[in-house]
Amino acid sequence: MMIETKNGKCFDTDRDLTAPERHILQKLFAWEAMAESISQFREKKKKSLNDGWNGSGPVVASPALKAICKDMERKVAARLQHA
Repeated sequence: MMIETKNGKCFDTDRDLTAPERHILQKLFAWEAMAESISQFREKKKKSLNDGWNGSGPVVASPALKAICKDMERKVAARLQHA
C-alpha cells in the first residue's frame, strides 16, 4: 500500500515498514476514524507500539512510521475540528 502524507512524502508499506509496524498501522487506521481526541489517538499508538505485534513486545517506530503517524494525528485533529 502506498501512503502519501500531506507534506508530499510517499511510503510503500511493504518496503518502508516492518511486518509489526504494518500490523500497528492497521490498528491506527481504525483509531484515526474513532479517536475522540488527539490524546486518545496518541495513547492508542503508544499502547500498540508497546504491545507489539501479536503480543510480541515493544516495537520501535521507524522514521517512516513516525511520519505516517504524525500525518494521521493531523487528520484526527482536522476531523475533530469539523465535528
